[in-house]
Amino acid sequence: MRATVWHGKRDVRVDSVPDPAVQEDTDAVIRVTSSGLCGSDLHLYEVLTPLMTPGDILGHEPMGVVEEVGSAVTNLRPGDRVVVPFQIACGTCWMCAKGLPTQCETTQVTEHGMGARLFGYTKLYGAVPGAQAEYLRVPQAQYGPIKVPQGPADDRFVFLSDVLPTAWQAVKYADAPQGGSLVVLGLGPIGAMACRVARHLGAELVIGVDLVPERLERAKLDGTVALDMGAFDSPDALVDAVKELTGGRGADSVIDAVGTEAHGNPVTKLAQAATGLLPAGWGQKLMETAGVDRLGAFDLGVALARRGGTLSVSGVYGGAADPLPMLTMFDKQLTLRMGQANVRRWSDEILPLLTDDDPLGVDTFATHHMPLGSAPDAYAMFQKKEDGAIKVLLRP
Repeated sequence: MRATVWHGKRDVRVDSVPDPAVQEDTDAVIRVTSSGLCGSDLHLYEVLTPLMTPGDILGHEPMGVVEEVGSAVTNLRPGDRVVVPFQIACGTCWMCAKGLPTQCETTQVTEHGMGARLFGYTKLYGAVPGAQAEYLRVPQAQYGPIKVPQGPADDRFVFLSDVLPTAWQAVKYADAPQGGSLVVLGLGPIGAMACRVARHLGAELVIGVDLVPERLERAKLDGTVALDMGAFDSPDALVDAVKELTGGRGADSVIDAVGTEAHGNPVTKLAQAATGLLPAGWGQKLMETAGVDRLGAFDLGVALARRGGTLSVSGVYGGAADPLPMLTMFDKQLTLRMGQANVRRWSDEILPLLTDDDPLGVDTFATHHMPLGSAPDAYAMFQKKEDGAIKVLLRP
């Protein structure tokens, strides 16, 4: 089969690789019909390269059709249409029972001290072959895949794999009060969807912050108050603008949907780039023990939140030695929540919204549909924010 394969920093290719097969009785194999390109994939393309191995298959946002199931998978049969969550979880362990499948005790990558295995996301998360491919082996298929109806186009359902539950959890963790205010930093796929979810769940004032004109314009069309970060001469000026919109206090809640590649810290950017130049083992060890993130978005989120407010982090961070503004966070009495989205924790709440009424606008959410063979071009375009690329779906 063909698959999107990582070969090095900014070097992904579509190669021929062996077809996957059922290996355990809890496995399924699906024929992929759509697979998203995620902002998290760009971290592997650029920043987290010391944690990658040439030959890794990328991608973690698939849907498709079941081709084969193991003997223990009684809830699926060939021909079923399914969306596959990006994490791999058993559904029965203590953590899964608590609604935390990203911490699944059956699939935890204990050798690296990490949580549940993820598709296509570094050796720290199990180096599981990813979903930007023609076929995908799905472990723990007795729990993970979400069956969806036949009929509507893939765009109706594919975002259940990551974008929708990640945005949903980000808003839930932000805990904006009914009629309250929420700032979303970063209007990429997760941030844009978080704005829509926040309004659906009752936030009165949703403010989106970004630098990219197309993203800002799209947010405005969605009813978000869009602030162009580049129009302010300093972060303080942006903070003042948000205070003016929120009665002088700041936002009830802030979502950091940017993560480690935030703008604004050239020194840290240089340090991140330097790890990619080290021998593989050195770079991995440095990332795991002394890696640093660009914390511009996180620090801005701390400044934008009102006293007693909440900061919800959905953007991926990878550093192990990040300096946090603890004095400010403690003095402002902020609540901080973060983590990978627990897809199956939220999917039953979201699925009823994926109707013909389409209240979250999923049918038109993707800006680009591209064949799998164009994956290298898609990565380059998405990273450079060219051609209005906000969400790309690859079609094998």
